[in-house]
Amino acid sequence: MVKVLLIDDDVELVGMLGEYLEQEGFEVKAVYDGESGLSEALTGNFSIAVLDVMMPRLNGIETLRRIRTKSRMPIIMLTAKGDDTDRIVGLELGADDYVPKPCTPRELTARIRAILRRMQTLSNDENGTQDVDAGHLKMWPSQRRAEWDGKTIDLTSTEFNLLEVLVRQAGQPVSKNKLSELGLGRPLARFERSIDVHMSSIRHKLGTLPDGRSCIQTVYRQGYQFIKE
Repeated sequence: MVKVLLIDDDVELVGMLGEYLEQEGFEVKAVYDGESGLSEALTGNFSIAVLDVMMPRLNGIETLRRIRTKSRMPIIMLTAKGDDTDRIVGLELGADDYVPKPCTPRELTARIRAILRRMQTLSNDENGTQDVDAGHLKMWPSQRRAEWDGKTIDLTSTEFNLLEVLVRQAGQPVSKNKLSELGLGRPLARFERSIDVHMSSIRHKLGTLPDGRSCIQTVYRQGYQFIKE
């Protein structure tokens, strides 16, 4: 049974979300402040965490930052509706996705399933789990591991998914819509910047090509493209 950690000080909302998730077959544990959430997240007992931004004792952004220093577990942030700053900061710090509050249990459950599904496989075709050798970059999907010039790259689950999508279509532009569908497991919302923020983070973590360029290039009006050399 998949274990979900809910970290939010809204007791009523957590109760509603937890009840729905349990009905959908998940095992749920709820904590109501950032320090408790951090402690539970680092036990390694959970498949995914849902983390609210606004909390007492330790806010969600700081909780996320501390989790990411020791764990790559998938994390969905709950953010105030219309607050782009918290969403962007959360994604930059390694959140896998975000859901604006107020959210419905059904929407959150769909996001959780999408992320967990993307962790299991990139695609349904027979090549979906084959290792990737793209010059300086090597990826082992079955191990969720990647290296650049022999050095391990610390990618979140969503960053790994997005990079793998690009690498498997190296030399071809991949649209943001397609990246969202294949990497995040959901359609890209209008005006959403999550793909751009994830790509910026991936570029920062990867090395550069011999000529100093990033191996991930922006293609005007077409999306992103991985350059294999």
